[in-house]
Amino acid sequence: MSQCAYPEDAGYLKCDMDDASETHEESLGEEAFDTVNSSIVSGESVRFFVHVNLQVQPSQAAESELPDGCGLLHTSRKYLKLKNFEEEIRAHRDLDGFLDRASIILNETATSLDDVLRAMLLRLVHKPDNTESDCNLDLLMAVLFTDAGTPMEGKVHLLSDTIQGVTATVTGVQYQQSWLCIICTSKSLLKRHVCISRLVRPQNWGENCCEVRFVILVLAPPKMKSTKTATEVGRTFATMFLDITFRQKLLKTRTEEEFKEALVHQRQLLTMMDQGLTPSLKHYSISSICIPKSHQPLQQKDFFPVGKGIREDFARRFPVYPLDFTDGIIGKNKAVGKFITTTLFLYFACLLPTIAFGSLNDEITYGAIVIRGICDDYDLDFNTFYAWTGLWNSFFLTLYALFNFSLIMSLFKRSTEEIIALFISMTFVLDAVKGIVKIFQKYYGTSHGNHNADHISVLSLLGLGTSLNTSFHTALNTSLLANPPELTSVSSRSAEHSSRETAVLSLLIMLGTLWLSYTLYQFKKSPYLHPYMREILSDCALPISVLTFSIISSYGFQEINMSKFRYNPSERLFKIAEMQSLSLGAIGSAMGLGFLLSMLFFIEQNLVAALANAPENRLVKGTAYHWDLLLIAIINTGLSLFGMPWIHAAYPHSPLHVRALAVVEERVENGHIYETIVNVWETRLTTLGASILVGFSLLLLPLPLQWIPKPVLYGLFLYIALTSIDANQLFERMALLLKDQASYPPTHYIRRVPQRKIHYFTGLQVLQLLLLCAFGMSPLPYMKMIFPLIMMAMIPIRYKLLPRIIEAKYLDAMDAEH
Repeated sequence: MSQCAYPEDAGYLKCDMDDASETHEESLGEEAFDTVNSSIVSGESVRFFVHVNLQVQPSQAAESELPDGCGLLHTSRKYLKLKNFEEEIRAHRDLDGFLDRASIILNETATSLDDVLRAMLLRLVHKPDNTESDCNLDLLMAVLFTDAGTPMEGKVHLLSDTIQGVTATVTGVQYQQSWLCIICTSKSLLKRHVCISRLVRPQNWGENCCEVRFVILVLAPPKMKSTKTATEVGRTFATMFLDITFRQKLLKTRTEEEFKEALVHQRQLLTMMDQGLTPSLKHYSISSICIPKSHQPLQQKDFFPVGKGIREDFARRFPVYPLDFTDGIIGKNKAVGKFITTTLFLYFACLLPTIAFGSLNDEITYGAIVIRGICDDYDLDFNTFYAWTGLWNSFFLTLYALFNFSLIMSLFKRSTEEIIALFISMTFVLDAVKGIVKIFQKYYGTSHGNHNADHISVLSLLGLGTSLNTSFHTALNTSLLANPPELTSVSSRSAEHSSRETAVLSLLIMLGTLWLSYTLYQFKKSPYLHPYMREILSDCALPISVLTFSIISSYGFQEINMSKFRYNPSERLFKIAEMQSLSLGAIGSAMGLGFLLSMLFFIEQNLVAALANAPENRLVKGTAYHWDLLLIAIINTGLSLFGMPWIHAAYPHSPLHVRALAVVEERVENGHIYETIVNVWETRLTTLGASILVGFSLLLLPLPLQWIPKPVLYGLFLYIALTSIDANQLFERMALLLKDQASYPPTHYIRRVPQRKIHYFTGLQVLQLLLLCAFGMSPLPYMKMIFPLIMMAMIPIRYKLLPRIIEAKYLDAMDAEH
């Protein structure tokens, strides 16, 4: 057997798990079979090796036909990660808990495994502070082995669940046979227990246990937090006992205090090793957890020379540009079907919110968007003022791109990005709720079609969206927005069908759209139909639900008048603004608005690009933050001159687009199912196709697009909001406040950050979210105008304020990707 403690190329830890058959279950109860969660990791030179043995006894009817003692033994193996004492806080807490309630047996004279384990259980049961009043010693002893409850002639006396260290060599696998960790779960236990026994002389207990000197017994209830299970506790002590030097030191201890001191010293060594502070140990790798590199402060030279970032982006993206049109179309691996379904999803995800937000703006501002209101107040030409604002916006965006300002976005940590992303999702929900409330106020609470204007507030910064997330790219064309109140006759308003049926049906249509779309979105996880069909239904969830409930609303309830958006075909689309008609003062005012607008565009464009290019999405063709920003400026210059809505990357459409093009696999860890992206089809064909379809949609006005009722659009808002928070870590941590600790997922921050610190951090993020809501959802236009400054203020909050409340290492752990 190798005597190397942490060999660079040869090291494992082995865990044997033997569970009995149904006969065993009937005699001992479910606790005899509670499987212990284990992590799987690859690429490590030193690992835990899990070995599962399942003994299945023949039925009573078949026993007479089989030779005496025959049975079935099912064996499987898994790897466990070594405990990282620098990052995983439970490693220290497990040891501290053991030291506080130490159960240490020195110089155990028993020679048989059964006698040793019984002595250890007696030590645990007879402790002065023992609270396990209902603990049954015989039951616990039986659960440790596989043969409880089986016929006498069929006994196979094996340990049910063990961890051992193994060493990989060129000739095979060699076991570290001087120690053995035995883990067990039982419903009769109330809390975790650990007992360590040191034998007087090595004992031979069979294959791979020929010279055992140390036995570690870990007992735990089955319903425990994922970081507190018996396997996790056993992993802590097994990581320590893997070092032969440490085991030799334990052999020399004379008292329990010396034994404890050796444990504490070993913990310090492992912590220093993980931190890379011990030169003699720094070449060993015992953790697969990725530690994020500390951020280097930006310097002035990073922003020069001018255009450096654009040139680098262009050089990085240009070689793969042809592949953006051929991948998935030409070659062996084709994905034409996925491209079609993704194009349809993107088409509906872009078109319908445009109609919905345009409709909301039309109602809220009576057909006159805010810039038009400003122009009316100061007697300015709307098209010209709009064009100057857009030109200044594009000018500042060009400066940001030339001077590499996108580097500033590296200061936005993951937690900050998720705050803004959750804020955007909340605005979708708020817009849907406001829309349905307006329908109830119009049809349910009053017998007249007129709506009380006193309750109407301006909810858009520049009138191109009712919320910052849709700010400018989802805004409806002016032809949909601009239907001034004077064009709507009083007779048409009084002719509206006012009934409670309209309000109730609108609510049901909205919720039905949400239910069907989300059900189909999750259908890929169901066992029904062929996997390919499930994927198609999941990708087409949005168009299917919209079309279904539009037909139900328009044809199933024709006698009920549903609320639909208005359309005014009198507006000219391609009308060039008269740029010379504004005074210098008005142009200066447009510059101020354009500057604030450019900050919002800059943040949202780069934020969405960062979320789409997140490491977990596994995009491989590279990023182009500076080049994309310059393209946005160029495109918006032309749109401004013609009075058309501006564009930029949108959340959550862009991340959802990446998700729709991804090949996803499911994995199970500690009883929790996770979806992992294997690869993403990086193509431009889907966005190109969706844009073409959006352009052709002008031919569908007013019909059949007006057949889509507003409640369907509001249901679409809820669907987009619900799907966008699936991978939002802030939302997941907020949900932890309502969960039982046993149901906590084994995420990286659960393992590496104290629970109290996690909740502190979540609370601070919620406060920042509320700050964004106070400004971003304010009814006062001037409050919304400084919203970009509030988003920029979150950088010093993260770097200066939060480290004063929570240690920097915990903040970095929660900001890490994995």
